[in-house]
Amino acid sequence: MSSENIQQKTAPTAIQPANQGIANIAPYQTGKPIDELKRELGLDNIVKLASNENPLGCSPLATKAVHDELLEVGRYPDGSGYKLKAKIAETFDVDMTQVTLGNGSNDILELVARTFVSPNDSVIYSQHAFAVYALATQAVGATGIEVPAKDYGHDLAAMAKAVRADTRVIFLANPNNPTGTWFAESEFTAFMQAVPSRVLVVLDEAYVEYFPEYFNSIKFLDQYSNLLISRTFSKAYGLASLRVGFALAAPEITDLINRVRQPFNVNSFALAAATAALGDHDFLNQTRTLNYDGMAQLEVGCTALGLSWIPSRANFISICLNTDVQRQGIKVFQDLLKIGVIVRPIAGYGMPEYIRVSIGTFEENKRFLEALAQVLQAA
Repeated sequence: MSSENIQQKTAPTAIQPANQGIANIAPYQTGKPIDELKRELGLDNIVKLASNENPLGCSPLATKAVHDELLEVGRYPDGSGYKLKAKIAETFDVDMTQVTLGNGSNDILELVARTFVSPNDSVIYSQHAFAVYALATQAVGATGIEVPAKDYGHDLAAMAKAVRADTRVIFLANPNNPTGTWFAESEFTAFMQAVPSRVLVVLDEAYVEYFPEYFNSIKFLDQYSNLLISRTFSKAYGLASLRVGFALAAPEITDLINRVRQPFNVNSFALAAATAALGDHDFLNQTRTLNYDGMAQLEVGCTALGLSWIPSRANFISICLNTDVQRQGIKVFQDLLKIGVIVRPIAGYGMPEYIRVSIGTFEENKRFLEALAQVLQAA
């Protein structure tokens, strides 16, 4: 191939995105993979506490379900997800017409934006909230309204007041990622009563299974037809690699979203594993116990190191390293990488002095605390 042909093939394209919002998007940054760190630094003994994964893996029932499904790998998945939707409906006492399945809960959030938001509309979300809310808003060319946080959590009263005539969707996270903050049922009730019924409220509950006793969102579905609850099997259920989430909402909302949803957006292995996982209550209880104990272990360790943290009801904790530039999140993150510990810097969330740390096993938490002490001492 001549150099002229090479130049032609690599010339900048004149094709532009359909809306400027896409051009302005900074792609979502995932947690650093273990294999990537192995390649870069030649390390073998690596602890990853960056992506809020379940350190127990997944339910053995889910593993068996995936194994059994291998015999049908040449077939398309059930596009309706009947068995999983039926199990979800039974588990949460809702009708199947209220259930939408997604390729992870991220898929649900993006489907909401594509279904209900146009470039002429606005979307509300909180400061320090999950990055995908802003990304999904930008992708459809809408205007994002970021409401300042209150003590690193959602200021629901301020968010209700921020509603404009063109507001179509409000994204809430309870607990919130990356701060782990939460709000109570009484606060949510006051918020819903203040929000116009024409505005869809998306309640993202990716971490709700870790502390379910504090908030029962399902009962609000009968009270508010403009509520959509989004959940995932990636966290407490340990199915992160399979990408499966779901939404609960009024049948009218579900019907509209399903007109946009891809027909095979959840694969057969994910459908089978999620259905089995919902029936393994022992595994979910083990997950909660490990998380309670691990959270306490990290809190005690932070106290010993003279560090503060944001109280969390998720499976992670955001730790303040103070405002010294040598101890800010990105520097500590990089120093921890060098000794084989992966956490998450959250400067992109406007919190440069923090790192977010997933709760691991006892030994993983211990390894992190020892590494953090080593890094801070050397700073």
